[in-house]
Amino acid sequence: MSEEPVKVGRTPEQRHEADQRGRQGEAEAAMFLAHTGWRILAERVKTKRGEIDLVAAKAGLVAFVEVKWRARSADLAEAIDERRLRRVAAAVELVWQDYASSGEDIRIDVILLAPGRKPTHIENAWMPFS
Repeated sequence: MSEEPVKVGRTPEQRHEADQRGRQGEAEAAMFLAHTGWRILAERVKTKRGEIDLVAAKAGLVAFVEVKWRARSADLAEAIDERRLRRVAAAVELVWQDYASSGEDIRIDVILLAPGRKPTHIENAWMPFS
């Protein structure tokens, strides 16, 4: 009879470290957006369905932005997937009216970050309202 490997959760220190890296990544993404003409409306919007990292506006458009930071560029390919985007979309459905006025378009974007690499901004990563 073979034994299954035991999955060990992260220690409180590891969770804190990951949270700090996430906050730094979100701050970097907010600066990147601001430098490209976006106005940051909110950060870390918590809902009962999940969290939205950033909400940004630009010329008749409001973007709900998922930020993913990885220590290695090679790991960015797996940083975002349909399940994660679906969770963000569910959170956006609860709050989009708080940020977008009538006539403004909304979308879900992703910003991918890794050390030594320019941020990658993926526009319209998910469109739950079409």
